[in-house]
Order: sequence, then structure tokens, then C-alpha cells
Amino acid sequence: MSCRCAHDNTGIDGFIVVAVLWILLALAALASVFAIYVANTELAVSVNDDSVQADALVSASLELTAYKLVTIRREDRPTHGAFSYRLGRANVDVDFRSETARIDLNMAPKELLAGLFTALGASYDNALDYADRVIGWRTAPSTDTPDKEASLYRAAGLNYAPRGGPFGDVAELTLVLGLPPALVEAAMPYVTVYSGRAEINIRDAAPAVLAAIPGMTPSGLATFLGQRGSLDAQSAATQAGTMQNFVTTEGGRATRVTVGVRFDSGRRIVSQAVILVGGSEKPYRILSWQDDIDAQSMPAAAPAFARGL
Repeated sequence: MSCRCAHDNTGIDGFIVVAVLWILLALAALASVFAIYVANTELAVSVNDDSVQADALVSASLELTAYKLVTIRREDRPTHGAFSYRLGRANVDVDFRSETARIDLNMAPKELLAGLFTALGASYDNALDYADRVIGWRTAPSTDTPDKEASLYRAAGLNYAPRGGPFGDVAELTLVLGLPPALVEAAMPYVTVYSGRAEINIRDAAPAVLAAIPGMTPSGLATFLGQRGSLDAQSAATQAGTMQNFVTTEGGRATRVTVGVRFDSGRRIVSQAVILVGGSEKPYRILSWQDDIDAQSMPAAAPAFARGL
């Protein structure tokens, strides 16, 4: 009787040992899973924290830019500028440039639009056709004649018609009939819907935009680019010569602000916004905002800190 009890106790003890081992293994596995979760959570929080700070720094940069502009008389406001500051764990570089440095899809004449497409590689004949389609997109149809532009879209099998009004966004350029996607992508850094002017600002425009000016030759462009940094407004206008119908040296109310945030951790973020200065109860209004700008999409005139990422 006593031997049977000893045998039973041994079996129970063995079962308890096995159960304890299983529990220890389960706890070890749980601890590993928890450690991985904590590490991933810490990384996610860190990235999210950078993003939150970046948004705040971009907002601060827009306010500083607007302050720099509204405190100067409109006729004396600079059409471009740059400044830097440090806040928290980041260095911030800011570049601002009048939107008149770009070609306005809603205002530019056919010659300037065709010039841009030619400068970006289209043949002259194709560039003229593309310019016609852009103008056709933004032009309201006549009430007493058939809408020829809409009929072109129907003939092409498209299930939409041209807007028949101003471009709401430069992205609408992708919908314009006949424009090659590669050409549209190449044109994006040089066009806008916020300038409000038919002319371009020759003091701030990128080389590709200057090349779009009718009558601009490669040698003339090279000469002008080499001199414009030292030219005042009147001299720059004089240099334009016969091109004066397509150019200006004036800015506008819309300003494009490029903000580069460099965190101490090594992370870098470039954001870009277009703001409208003045004209309302607030000192400025945000017209567009784009985060994490692709450096490849930056025009040659973009700030070095943005193109160098």
C-alpha cells in the first residue's frame, strides 16, 4: 500500500514539473513577443513624433514667411528669399518664391504654353496642338455653336469632356486630351494655377520656363542666366527686349514656400505649400500643401537643400 502511494506521488511530481516547464516556455515566448511589440511601438512613435513636429515646423515656416511679406509694402515685397532657423531637435531651411515664376495654365497664351512643351522635348507642331488642347480645356464652350472641343474627347472614346473653365489644379493636366503622360510629368514643376498672370517673372523663373519664352534662343538663355543675378528689375525687363509681352519682373499675391526639415536623428522631410498673402482677415491663406516632396520633381531653380535630398 505504501509503495503504491510513493509511485503515485512520483507521477504527480513529474506532471507538475512538465506543466511548470510549459508555463515557463509560454512566458518566455510571451516576453519575446512583448519585447518585439515594444520595439516596434517605440519606432512607430518616434516616426510619428517626427511627422507631428515636421507639420508644426512647416506651419511655423509659413507664418514666418507671411510675416516677412506682409510687413513690407506690396510694391517693395521681394519676389523670392530664403532663411533658416533651429527649433527643438531640427534645423529648418525655408525658401519662398512668387508663383509668377511658373506658367499659369489658366492665363498663359498659346505661344508660352507651346514654348514650354517644346522646351521639354515636344516637336514644334505637337507642342502647338498640345497648347490648343490646354486652352480648349479651360475655355467655356460657346452657347450658339457646337462644342468642338468636347466632340474631340468623345471621338477619342473618353467618358468625360473638358472642364470648360479654369483648371482647379495642375493635376488636371493629366486629363487633357492628347498630352503624353511623360510630358505632363515633366511639365508639373513649371506650371501653376495660382499665379493669376499671363506673364512669367523672369527674375525667378527656372531655366525651362525661360526657355519657353517665344524668341528665346539657347545662347540668349545662357547669357541671361549669367547676368540676371546682378540685374535690377528695370535692367531685367530691358534684357527681355521683344519678349516683354510674355514676361514681368513683378511678383504676385501667391507665394510658393519650400521647407526642408533636418532632424538631429538624420531624418529629412521636405514640404511645399502655396500661400496667398493678404486680401482677407487673416495674414495669409494656404492654397495647397504637399508633404515629402520628391527631389526628382524639383525644378532646377528649387533650393539646393531640397534638390540635394
